[in-house]
Amino acid sequence: MTRRMQSVGAHCGKSARWVLCGGASTRGQAGSVRALARKRQQQRGSAKATASRLVSTYPFDRWVQTEHPEVPFERYADDVVCHCRTKQQAERFLSALRERLTACGLSLHPEKTRLVYCKDGRRREEHTHTKFDFLGFSFHARTVQDREGNLFTGFGPAVSQKALTRMSQAIRSLSLNRSTSLTLPELARRINPMVRGWVNYYGAFYPEPLKRFLVRIDLRLGGWARNKYKRLRGHKRRSWAWLKRCRESLPQLFAHWDFCFEERRTRGAV
Repeated sequence: MTRRMQSVGAHCGKSARWVLCGGASTRGQAGSVRALARKRQQQRGSAKATASRLVSTYPFDRWVQTEHPEVPFERYADDVVCHCRTKQQAERFLSALRERLTACGLSLHPEKTRLVYCKDGRRREEHTHTKFDFLGFSFHARTVQDREGNLFTGFGPAVSQKALTRMSQAIRSLSLNRSTSLTLPELARRINPMVRGWVNYYGAFYPEPLKRFLVRIDLRLGGWARNKYKRLRGHKRRSWAWLKRCRESLPQLFAHWDFCFEERRTRGAV
């Protein structure tokens, strides 16, 4: 997955000014594809994965590689990002793709499919769509830093707002502030596997939005501390100060502490 995201970022950040992003939806003849997928499910397992291979690999992958080798693309299941150098090339490719999928009994998803201009500090034209989401990441113009420490406006990925919403719902469902029967290390063991998964996946590219979200977990931990310890009840500042002392003495207890505050500890050590 990381290699796929690196490929998307590399093409968007360099030669490709435009991307076509979209997904396929089944129509007509694709009913027989689904029937074949169900038959194969009994033999191999997942019908969704089998249908994805049948619907996408032959009608799309091989066709693009043969008929449009100049168009790099990344695909995961039926979600696709295609890279084009000009708007005219993107429009021609979109028209040809529609004809191809129609011939295969498929169609492009009307809401997911769009042409996106990869606007950044070098590409400054004004267009309707200048960002897109792919595999939980949002690609758009953002301030980044090069190896020499210089800031510039690039076009790259970071965790999407939809992914952040899902993560927020997952944290809320744990009811951390009401889990007063648990100790702090027990709370850590409860949430760390989930948080580590987010860090490993979303933290590889432009991690600042993810860090801003994860530090909010401490607000819930502060609420837990106020509910658990009488001396902290009604005292937000005291609870946060207590939590800060725990973080400084056990910096790797929570996965988000290790991820969000490691740089501060490094600077302090120097």
